[in-house]
Amino acid sequence: MARSLVDLLTEHAAHHPGRTAYRYLVTGDSDGEVRNLTYGRLAERSRAVAAWLQERGPAGSRAVLLYPPGLEFVCGYLGCLSAGVVAVPGVPPQGRARNHRALTRMQRLIADADAQVILGGREEIAALDAVAEHLPGLDGIARVATEDIPDEAASAWREPDLTADSIAFLQYTSGSTSAPRGVMVTHGNLLDNQRIITERLGHTPDAIAEHDHEMFVSWLPAYHDMGLIGPTLNTLHLGATATLFSPLHFLERPARWPTAVSRYRPHTSGGPNFAYELCLRHATPELLDRLDLSSWKVAFNGAEPVRPATLRRFAETFGEAGFRRAALYPCYGLAEATLMVTGGSVGTPPTLLAAAEDTPHAGESDAAAVSCGRPATGLTVVIADPERQEELSEGEVGEIWVAGASVAKGYWRNALATRETFRATLPGHDSRFLRTGDLGFLRGGELFVTGRLKDLIVIDGRNHYPQDLELSAELSHPALRPGCTAAFAVNGGADGADGDVRDVGHGGVGGEQPVVVAEVAAESGGESEKIIDLIRAMIGEAHGLAVRDVVLVHSGTIPKTSSGKIQRRATRAAYLDGTLVALAPLAVTGASASG
Repeated sequence: MARSLVDLLTEHAAHHPGRTAYRYLVTGDSDGEVRNLTYGRLAERSRAVAAWLQERGPAGSRAVLLYPPGLEFVCGYLGCLSAGVVAVPGVPPQGRARNHRALTRMQRLIADADAQVILGGREEIAALDAVAEHLPGLDGIARVATEDIPDEAASAWREPDLTADSIAFLQYTSGSTSAPRGVMVTHGNLLDNQRIITERLGHTPDAIAEHDHEMFVSWLPAYHDMGLIGPTLNTLHLGATATLFSPLHFLERPARWPTAVSRYRPHTSGGPNFAYELCLRHATPELLDRLDLSSWKVAFNGAEPVRPATLRRFAETFGEAGFRRAALYPCYGLAEATLMVTGGSVGTPPTLLAAAEDTPHAGESDAAAVSCGRPATGLTVVIADPERQEELSEGEVGEIWVAGASVAKGYWRNALATRETFRATLPGHDSRFLRTGDLGFLRGGELFVTGRLKDLIVIDGRNHYPQDLELSAELSHPALRPGCTAAFAVNGGADGADGDVRDVGHGGVGGEQPVVVAEVAAESGGESEKIIDLIRAMIGEAHGLAVRDVVLVHSGTIPKTSSGKIQRRATRAAYLDGTLVALAPLAVTGASASG
């Protein structure tokens, strides 16, 4: 029985060395340059990197990975695991992102992980060498472009002494509501979550054979848990084949994603909800006419709120190209549980709940909640009152708590946060629970996720989820970019407890009031005032709320996490300190303090 993914790599390289493990679309185009990496070659390169690491440090030391999208990241990551070194995937500062904020984040990650070495691509290492003297602490850390490690180094590789409790890598959390923390994911966590992904996504031997080992197409970034644990590592776990390309190439031309699915005919492919919206915006008759999506069995949708309207429209639009509605697959997971927690039943359309009634149904436009499926075997999911820390009844909204072998070891060098997040207890349960910080409810054994605990907006005693306000705003005008809106609350009174915002002619009442910041496409022209009015009207009609302020900003303004989640608290802070650059004059100006 395999003790780690290192054992599985050894097994696959021995039994089918010539099989393609990963192919990479260099330009993102299916008819462009393609690079292939077989299992035999993957094992050789991983062992070469591992041997280089073993010569320079003990097992358990940390190596930060700074790679551009491509196959070299996979070799570097598996090289760390093969050496018994703790991998720390990072976001390489490059292009427009090579700014002070990106460099500062990278520097803090390197310091927090107490890294002994940095692995990366040639350009990334050269860029680091150029700025090393300006980044305290970087000068003494060994850096290497792993392409430059010779194949011959693999002969010196020594198999590491790994146990289920050995840390495989640190997954730094997205930081959507707090400072990023390093989640300690063990080799045991990895294997258990690979079991769960395989089970929930229907990756059976029959499915693998039916698809001739073509199991994934993915543009998701490999440094983030969804792209790493899902397409990249489940491919290795299965001994299958994945087609990968850069997220930048997807964003540049969203049609590349369904085109790659049509070309390589994988069983599984997916991404966050906004990715499906982008595809819908580029679904021309010409594109649909040349696609064949009939082999696509699992179209997973996670990492951000799943929109019922998006599911319906995607199924209707791409149904013309052979996509089946039953392939839609909302799911739920988080880095602290390695990745996957719940998922649907393959071949069964997702369960939707109506806005006005509790009867489950599917396909109606007034659906308010989407099921993210059932917990996998071996995982326990409960809904708890976050204050009283008591289990709630079915249908009641509370904090989602998770227990099982996929739950990570804790936060790296942060005993207090580990105790608060990973060591929760409930009467009647023997397990220790992970407090996810997410809100949801259970209905018929299925999980419905409703929002984030810390993002909840409470106005006049009523709870409002920011993602609901954001969706309403985005639906009000086609110039608003999908997945690029932030809704949050500020204190409305001139002398409010938070001292958030001075009142400027908005009624003068205290308490929380909503603000919406939205990115608009460049072609919106001079319609700013019209768009603002439409957003106010839509939110007023749909939610009964008077919006204090609507701020329109250029594309790329709203801060996001490495996985693309909106950072509402960071957007709120920028709004309060006056650093948001608006397309139109702010209705509310000045802020005495941030809250």
